[in-house]
Amino acid sequence: MEVYLDNSATTKCYDEVKAIVGKVMCEDYGNPSSMHQKGIDAEHYIKDSKEKLAKILKVNQKELFFTSGGTECDNLALIGTARANMRRGKHLITSSIEHPAILNTMQYLEEEEGFSVTYLPVDENGKISLDELKKALREDTILVSIMYVNNEIGSVQPIEEAIHIVKGYNRNILFHSDAVQGFGKYRIYPKRMGIDLLSVSSHKIHGPKGMGVLYVNEKVKIKPIMFGGEQQKNVRSGTENVPGIAGLGVASERIYSSLDENVIRMRELKKQLIEGILTIENTRIHGLTGEDSAPHIISAGFAGIRSEVLLHTLEEKGIYVSSGSACASNHPAISGVLRGIGTPVEYLESTLRFSLSEFTTKEEIDYTLETLYNCIPMLRKYTRH
Repeated sequence: MEVYLDNSATTKCYDEVKAIVGKVMCEDYGNPSSMHQKGIDAEHYIKDSKEKLAKILKVNQKELFFTSGGTECDNLALIGTARANMRRGKHLITSSIEHPAILNTMQYLEEEEGFSVTYLPVDENGKISLDELKKALREDTILVSIMYVNNEIGSVQPIEEAIHIVKGYNRNILFHSDAVQGFGKYRIYPKRMGIDLLSVSSHKIHGPKGMGVLYVNEKVKIKPIMFGGEQQKNVRSGTENVPGIAGLGVASERIYSSLDENVIRMRELKKQLIEGILTIENTRIHGLTGEDSAPHIISAGFAGIRSEVLLHTLEEKGIYVSSGSACASNHPAISGVLRGIGTPVEYLESTLRFSLSEFTTKEEIDYTLETLYNCIPMLRKYTRH
C-alpha cells in the first residue's frame, strides 16, 4: 500500500487541474499580452481564474496578483510594502515561527535595507501572545506579518484579534498573513477581517507547482521587486503563467466546493492518528490537537529515534511523511518551530510531520499506525544510547 502523508509539502493535482493545464499548454498557448485571438483566449483564462478567486476571498479582482508561489508572494508583500512605506517608519513585526520565506526576507530587510524587526515569541502551543504584540507596536511600525496556520505543527494564530490590536493602535499599519497552509482549509475573507495582504500557494491545494496569488488591498502602497514588461499593473512583471493560473483557479473552486465535509473527514482521521500514536510509549504530539488547530497537520515526536531514520523506515513500507518542513530544503536540521515552542530535547531530532488531504483514507491511517507499532520498538532496540 502507498500512503502519502506529506500534503503540507505538496499535494496531488486534481484530475480537472491536470486537464486544464494540459489544454492551455498545448491548445490555448498564446501570450496574454498578444493582441491576436490566441492572446485573447489566454487572457480569458486569467480573467476566469481571478473571478473564481475573488469570489472565494470576497475581494476585488483587481486586488489579485499572480506570482510563482508562496515564497514570491511573501517576498513581494514584505519587501514591496516595506520599501513603499519606509517614510512612515522602518519597524516590522512578525512571529518567531514563520515560514523561512518570511523569516529570511525579514532578515534581509534588517541586514541589507536598515529595517528593524521584532520577532514575537510563541507559547507551548505555537501561538503568539497578544500582549507581546501590543508591547511591540511602535510609532514607526509600518507592517505586521503573522502566518495563518503554522506549516510544521498546525497552530492557528489569532489573526482577527491581532488585527484588532494593530489597527486599534494605528490603522495605517499594514497587516500581512501567509495563508499558504490556511487557504483551502478555512474560509478566509481578507477585507472583512482587515488583512491588507494575503499569500496563497497553488500546490498546497491540489493545483500546479510554481503558482501563487497575492491579495493586495487596493489602498495599499506597494513597490515591485521584479521589473520587466509591466504586466499585472507593474506590480509583478513577467509573462503570466497561464497554465498555472488556470490550474490554480480550477483547484481553488474545487477545494472550496466541498470544504466543510472534507475538513470534517480530515479532523476525524487526524484524531484517529493522534490517538493511535499516543498509545506508543514515549511519544508526544506538538501543539494543539482539537478544533483549535489545523485539520490536516500532526507533528509527532518519537523519543529515541532520529526523525530521518523513522522517515526512511516508513518510506520502505510505502508511507511518505516529512521530518518537519519540506519547504526549505532536503537537508534535515533542528526545527526552529520546535525550539520556539519549548520542545523537550529528546524530541527535537525525533519528530515527524504527518499531513493529510481530502484523499487520505481511514485504511491508510490504519496501515500507518500498524507500521508504527511494528517498527518503533525495533528501531528503539537498536538505537545507541
